[in-house]
Amino acid sequence: MENREIARMFSDIADILEIKEDNVFKIRAYRKAALNLDGLTRDLAELSHKELLEIPGVGADLAAKIEEYLQTGAMALHDKLKEEIPAGVFTLLAVPDLGPKTAKAIYDGLQVTSLEELERAANEHRLIGIRGIQQKTEENILRGIASVKRGRERQPLGHMLPAALDLVAALKSRAPLERIEIAGSIRRRVDCVKDIDIVATSPDPERVMDAFVNLPQVQTITMRGPTRASVAIREGVQVDLRVVEAESFGAALAYLTGSKPHNVRLREMAVKRGMKINEYGIFRDEDNERLGGANEEDVYRLLGLPFVPPELREDRGEIEAALAGALPQLVTLADIRGDLHVHSKWSDGAHSIAALAEAARQRGLRYLAVTDHSQGLAVARGLTAERLREQALEIEAWNREHKDFRVLHGTEMDIQNDGSLDFPDEVLKKLDIVVASIHSGFAHDRERMTARIVAAMRNPWVSIIAHPTGRLIGEREAYQVDMEQVLQVAGETGTALEINCYPLRLDLNDRYARRAKELGVTVAINTDTHASLQFDTLSYGVSVAQRGWLEKSDVLNALELPELLKRLAAKRKRAGNP
Repeated sequence: MENREIARMFSDIADILEIKEDNVFKIRAYRKAALNLDGLTRDLAELSHKELLEIPGVGADLAAKIEEYLQTGAMALHDKLKEEIPAGVFTLLAVPDLGPKTAKAIYDGLQVTSLEELERAANEHRLIGIRGIQQKTEENILRGIASVKRGRERQPLGHMLPAALDLVAALKSRAPLERIEIAGSIRRRVDCVKDIDIVATSPDPERVMDAFVNLPQVQTITMRGPTRASVAIREGVQVDLRVVEAESFGAALAYLTGSKPHNVRLREMAVKRGMKINEYGIFRDEDNERLGGANEEDVYRLLGLPFVPPELREDRGEIEAALAGALPQLVTLADIRGDLHVHSKWSDGAHSIAALAEAARQRGLRYLAVTDHSQGLAVARGLTAERLREQALEIEAWNREHKDFRVLHGTEMDIQNDGSLDFPDEVLKKLDIVVASIHSGFAHDRERMTARIVAAMRNPWVSIIAHPTGRLIGEREAYQVDMEQVLQVAGETGTALEINCYPLRLDLNDRYARRAKELGVTVAINTDTHASLQFDTLSYGVSVAQRGWLEKSDVLNALELPELLKRLAAKRKRAGNP
């Protein structure tokens, strides 16, 4: 997939245009397009020109640039603009929240050309005074550098899973394979991934190795053997392939999926039973007789355990739950009945309400909530109260004509810096659902940020808090917030917390999702769709929920519509509202 490379180029163009103080709307278009391209689950090369134009931020001009790159492997405007800016500036721009103009000012002032030099300058307080940089800014820059260093080791699941799927598809088309699976932390759906592990069986391992090391994605070959090879693909990501005997496939898949602490627990249990487990199979200790290993279920069956789903294999109590017959019945994609956070053309989405409803229905959903931005987010064409009333009429008319699908009327409303909301209660109480979220003031301290979210949850009309920590994986750290207090108040007030499915958000993360379950807090798994293709990210959010041990009963939008409406009304009744 070329999505990430094109997204990076658009981001570069936006940065350079900002340094050049070009048209602000043009800059916003490139940034918006970059963000949406990075989160697409489909390869841009598979999309028609019409589908490209449906991606938010991508108009005719940007679509032409995407097609130019797909056809030629280059983008003339990107190449031209990069010649105008010193290369060292781009190195600095890797730091989250370090804006283009500030990066240019640091470069001009100190001739800093590497993250190491930037870190040293910040530690020595030599940045203070450059373009208004203060001590707090230096501290944020140091945190950003630490984030970049972590990102060099691990990359978002939203980047790595599509890359792994591409590799598997390419191998299937070029080599004689019997079974093949992605293993490792990708299979466990960890949100940040270090490398890619693939395990396969084949009647001709040598041909598989030949095909693997010659895949077009491969940049360097690290190791090549008769049944195992390691290569590096774009940006240095390591990919390991093992071809094993059919009788070992299940054991190898379990071993390579991990996690390491989970595997250690399994091996300890095996020793107590007079067995040993490794990537080749399960063997009796006394005579080395193979007891199983062709299928992954063999590993757990021979230890007296039910099958443990990969998403739970972190040694966070799953072994104890399995022994007690208490593993959760994890929520599945098929359990999701609707999407409660969707944007239309009324604000910054790409489609009409009718088109969104049809796209959701085609994917098996039964309802969705149109939650366009509120008036405070002018950059996203946020709706005034008057436009919200006009939108209500359109939704009412659509619902009258369609009885097999329901569009709920809502808003994604800004939580302002003082904790107040973007609409008064008399506007909110007329809506079916209210999603509240933070889009500004990310640098506020922990106490103030927590107070903002808590204040919103205490409003009886607020149904859901969206992307509660504000993170963008690899791009922006979560803001400072006391999530334990947020979770406690969510439980007290009956406010749902969102798992945002956008692959660079996945916010709530899995640990907070599990804590929500422990406290009885309902979770909503929403796509935050701005274009119909983004409905396909729902599986990412479900994976986070599974890693958080969530079951169908824990998820707000796994409810059928009548039960959902009752649940939404319950919070209002708690506060004595009709």
